[in-house]
Amino acid sequence: MMSLPVSQIEGWCGIDEAGRGPLAGPVVAAAVILPTDCVIEGLQDSKRLSTAVRTRLAQEIREQASTYHIAVASVSEIDSHNILQATVLAMQRALNFLRYKPSLVVVDGNYTPSLQYQNQPLAAVRSMVGGDNKDAAIAAASILAKTTRDALMEELALIHQGYGFEQHKGYGTQAHIAALQRLGPCAEHRRSFAPLRLWLNKP
Repeated sequence: MMSLPVSQIEGWCGIDEAGRGPLAGPVVAAAVILPTDCVIEGLQDSKRLSTAVRTRLAQEIREQASTYHIAVASVSEIDSHNILQATVLAMQRALNFLRYKPSLVVVDGNYTPSLQYQNQPLAAVRSMVGGDNKDAAIAAASILAKTTRDALMEELALIHQGYGFEQHKGYGTQAHIAALQRLGPCAEHRRSFAPLRLWLNKP
């Protein structure tokens, strides 16, 4: 099974998020620093992995990482700030709770956010397009963020029954839209997102 290479730069921190696109639920970000001699077989982009493999790898990442943290930005924060700023907020929270300051932070995607570590400037913050399929630390962060958010959505499904959060994880599937039309939005729906905003404002 393919596994992505681990950076040989000490303190290399990968960051990724899960849940920017859904109509409901929080956005989750993870920050991970792996030891340079780390070996986790099959480590790659979480979207390419089955649920069972993601769950197994998430446990291995937690056991082998030099330090990691997973953080959340809530639906109310998404609606107040917009999804991009809420995602950066979750990333900043994840960084702040690492056990030590990274030497370099690499964020998946094409946007390089302004980030600090516990109010201290970072030596370097970079973005890497497709990083979750190129770099082991980013892939590890994507797996932790994805498995954490999926678990949160399954918990929310028990609180807000009838929407099918445990199946679609808040994404705008046909089943989710049908449930919205039948039940209306719950507290976990992002009212600032266009489909909900337009629907709630229609006469």
